[in-house]
Amino acid sequence: MTIQEFERERGNLLKDREVRSAWLEYLSRFPFVSLYFRNSQQFKNQISTVNGRKVGTDLNLYKLFVEQCLHLLRLNGRCGIVIPGGIYSDLGAKQLRETLFTQTKIEALFGFENRKEVFESVDSRFKFVVLSFRKGGETTEFPTAFMRHDVKDLERFPEEGAFPTSVEFVRRLSPDSLSLVEFRNKVDFDVIEKALKFPLLGQRMEGAWNLVVTNEFHMTSDSYLFKTAPSANRIPLCEGKMIHQFRIGFAQPRYWIDEKQARKALLGREQDTGQQLPYQTYRLAFRDVARNTDERTMICSLLPPNLFAGNTLYTSTAPSDGPSL
Repeated sequence: MTIQEFERERGNLLKDREVRSAWLEYLSRFPFVSLYFRNSQQFKNQISTVNGRKVGTDLNLYKLFVEQCLHLLRLNGRCGIVIPGGIYSDLGAKQLRETLFTQTKIEALFGFENRKEVFESVDSRFKFVVLSFRKGGETTEFPTAFMRHDVKDLERFPEEGAFPTSVEFVRRLSPDSLSLVEFRNKVDFDVIEKALKFPLLGQRMEGAWNLVVTNEFHMTSDSYLFKTAPSANRIPLCEGKMIHQFRIGFAQPRYWIDEKQARKALLGREQDTGQQLPYQTYRLAFRDVARNTDERTMICSLLPPNLFAGNTLYTSTAPSDGPSL
């Protein structure tokens, strides 16, 4: 849906008295529920800090459920739960992973794709995890499996088909996010081990371009800025689907943002003195969604100046330790 289509459909739905009453009740309740989850000590691991910045501030039910399960368990109590695969990869779940590593003994992490429609009406590419852990102690190593299609494999897991993953390896490979890499076999593991002999992306080095990637505009929380037609002083918003390998224009823009409003949003409390911002320079960009089962595991391109980016694109910031492109 475009924003216009959504607003039109919402207007039609709200003509129904019962729908309108339920919607208004939800609107009156949600801010308080949201505030509770964001500030309660019961759910203190919902928001993570990566590189000094808070991430994962959007509420997500699977994260709330995992933390609540941990509270409900007695010492040495066990939990088994089916949740989205984001538990091992989402940046916003970093703090939960840290908690699971340091306060539980993870017994198994079995990842599978919904290719055989185990869950109806869910995209066949969506990833789920069967996670089991015991409360107390800490995790040093745990059996993993990824990208499985047949849930029957779970009957033989972890005795068959498990790949041991150590927490020490996770911390070396993803020190900032603690994300897990999907290994299909030992060849994948050996490739990563070899790559770890070189500096990690984002590691600070003297005399080198210290690449920093970021998101610019969120397609939901910043949608109030989006316009559906171009005009003077409006700059196109580039989404992930608009780029392909080493090219842009793979799809036409859906939205434009008034430059003055965009600068105000990007600068926040900082005063706008006409300083150059990243969107005014060439930037490296890559899609946030790419799978190692696809033809390409990373799709990237170079964005020209005067092009904003949505959250489905990660973009580089202008280097502060050398000349910009």
